[in-house]
Amino acid sequence: MPSYQPPLRDMQFVMFELLGYEDEYRQMPLYSDFNRALADQVLEEGGKFASEVLFPINRSGDVEGCHFDPATGVVTTPAGFREAYRQFADAGWPSLGCATEYGGQGLPRALNNAFFEMLNASNQAWTMYPGLAHGAYECLLAHGTPEQRSTYLPRLVSGEWGGTMCLTEAHCGTDLGLLRTRAVPAADGSYTLTGSKIFISGGEHDLTENIIHLVLARLPDAPAGTRGISLFVVPKFLSGKDGKLAARNGIRCGAIEHKMGIHGSSTCQINLDGASGWLLGEANKGLNAMFVMMNAARLGVGMQSLGLSEVAYQNAVIYARERLQSRSLSGVKAADKAADPIIVHADVRRMLLTARAWAEGGRMLGYFIAMLLDREQGHADAGVRKDAGEIVSLLTPVVKAFLTDNGFAATSEALQVYGGHGYISEWGMEQYLRDARINMIYEGTNTIQSLDLLGRKVLQDGGARLKKFGALIEAFVEEHGINEAMQEFVNPLADLGQKVSKLTMELGMKALRNHDEVGAAAVPYLRIIGHLTYAWLFARAASLALAPAAAGEPFYIAKLATARFYFQRLLPETAMLIAQARSGADNLLALDADLF
Repeated sequence: MPSYQPPLRDMQFVMFELLGYEDEYRQMPLYSDFNRALADQVLEEGGKFASEVLFPINRSGDVEGCHFDPATGVVTTPAGFREAYRQFADAGWPSLGCATEYGGQGLPRALNNAFFEMLNASNQAWTMYPGLAHGAYECLLAHGTPEQRSTYLPRLVSGEWGGTMCLTEAHCGTDLGLLRTRAVPAADGSYTLTGSKIFISGGEHDLTENIIHLVLARLPDAPAGTRGISLFVVPKFLSGKDGKLAARNGIRCGAIEHKMGIHGSSTCQINLDGASGWLLGEANKGLNAMFVMMNAARLGVGMQSLGLSEVAYQNAVIYARERLQSRSLSGVKAADKAADPIIVHADVRRMLLTARAWAEGGRMLGYFIAMLLDREQGHADAGVRKDAGEIVSLLTPVVKAFLTDNGFAATSEALQVYGGHGYISEWGMEQYLRDARINMIYEGTNTIQSLDLLGRKVLQDGGARLKKFGALIEAFVEEHGINEAMQEFVNPLADLGQKVSKLTMELGMKALRNHDEVGAAAVPYLRIIGHLTYAWLFARAASLALAPAAAGEPFYIAKLATARFYFQRLLPETAMLIAQARSGADNLLALDADLF
């Protein structure tokens, strides 16, 4: 049976040694009371909830799945999910990163983000319910009217109500400009919505008494395409200003999907049959408003894969230490045993270190972006806020795609450590692999993230945001370039930075002649930028680890070894990726479609 221990020491290293959270948040009036002692307490207690309450119902929830009653449209979550949610809400966890004005604790989103890493590692399927509710909170906070905020936010913050986002329809996934759901104005200022949505995570469940759906739909006079999309608040139950529930609204679950993974998360077909809704934000600008929730969700999905990478790695290490198989090629290592533990074998080490590096790299990047989100909204200096927002915009698709690609690779390597036992359900590893696979698909497939990065975030502004991020890397290289002990990290980092600049210019020139060149290069290009980001972060971690590692401190010895493994074994992937990105569109488009 698997186990999970929150990686508190590494979380603390990233937050307080690598990223300097304490000094950072002193410069943000909203979070000036934030300190390490408070964060440590939150993480310790949050880790207990994750490992002691959520983790024990992860596998059972996967086996049981959700139950749908076609006669009533009611969805029942697996045994233990509702009780765990009640403990979660009663302890005040939904309010952690929410504004005090609406009953929140007013703590940084970065701390909430770290808490959600542990929840995801323990039980991704369960964690999707409160994760989506927090996304709805973010969207309503940014775009809701005062009345909408006062009606919905306190109950989302308390955990009394849940939330979803309803985008996808059967005939349109990514291309939301094709959506058909209609919203007709009513005499009382509300709108009547009709249509159907699919793949709605948490669209119906028994954890909360009400669910606030954020629904994309078209007004009768809306222009075609994405310019004609509006966003509406559509509650499961209508309510008064006092929050007391009244009539059932015309939005119901028509079915739940039978899926490869995340079985404990209800993925619903949602039917709107004359449902009452209220415009959220401006008419025909719903996609812009929804991006607040979608971007929060993209960071959240990255944290899902980070959590799975970590828990899969932990269990693979335990198994590798205990499983006896063959003798080391360099001689017997456990003479008192019939065979050596498999952790002595070089390729088992490769698998373990790959999963470890992807977990540690994902933690550094995810926590960095969460800090920048807080900086963007809460820093005292307007220029600092602007710079943070531009880097967040650049790297959000990287967080979503690079972390989820790597998370699937990490869970696959961890499963491989187990050999045949990894393929057997009772060990838990195959669930992590199945659960990780969806993260590369929803909230915009990783190809869409790649197109967004190269086409919109890099080429459309002439590389301005990329240059701003590159300046951080250049400053680090300049600071550590004369340190002989850092050459093994600084030199490859500087080299990749130069290659990225050259490649970006080449792709920009190609794209002027043929836009298909962007689509052909986008996926390898995103991985290259992901590696550039990880190389910078691992080099920073190595600079902090050198001295204490030399003094014999085990944590830093391991940190330095992981950084070296990353630079020597994983970063070289960029050579192949650069060749792929440069190879052009012809090798993809030359073959006639009829010949496939």
